[in-house]
Amino acid sequence: MSKAISEIMEIVEMRMNKVRGSHDLEHTKRVYTMAVKLAKKEKADLNIVKLSAILHDIARHKEDLSKGRLCHAKVGAETARKILNKAGFKIKVINDVCHCIRTHRFRDNYMPETIEAKVLFDADKLDSIGAIGIGRAFLFAGEVGAALNNKALDIAKTKPYTEEDTAYREYMVKLRYIKDKLFTKTGKKMASDRHSFMKTFFKRFALECASKK
Repeated sequence: MSKAISEIMEIVEMRMNKVRGSHDLEHTKRVYTMAVKLAKKEKADLNIVKLSAILHDIARHKEDLSKGRLCHAKVGAETARKILNKAGFKIKVINDVCHCIRTHRFRDNYMPETIEAKVLFDADKLDSIGAIGIGRAFLFAGEVGAALNNKALDIAKTKPYTEEDTAYREYMVKLRYIKDKLFTKTGKKMASDRHSFMKTFFKRFALECASKK
């Protein structure tokens, strides 16, 4: 890791020391590792990918505090621009990194246009499916006060960031669709295996929750 990127990581570590566990610094580090792996396979600019991965959730705590009203990708891109500007990065690097951050969110109309943005998107989404994704879904549900499961509710009428936002709801409204949203060949291949594991888990979970025995 270069000195410049290490310095940005230090800034992120200081700013994210109180972020919720489902989107904490460990998530950022996993996304960073995955993004580097994908970037090498997809021949993306490693410098842009590394900076983007480190900074992609810099404003996540603000979205959590707003209970989803603020978009952490939008606010994060604005925050990253200020950080990178102050650190003396060139404007093209800043613009490229901010595009990656602005377009990495699943529930957004802003689409990744560069290979670096597509790599970040895929790396972030891969961390939300499979075994780690299941764990994070239950962790997030606990953070917002949701039950283990609430089979009495119509999922189509439930709301995020409320006690209705169970891990099973997250799977039904978002996680099961992720594998078909990825952009890179490498990411899609990895997503297939993670998706299969997750699908099997939640099928069993639903059956056990429905059991009266």
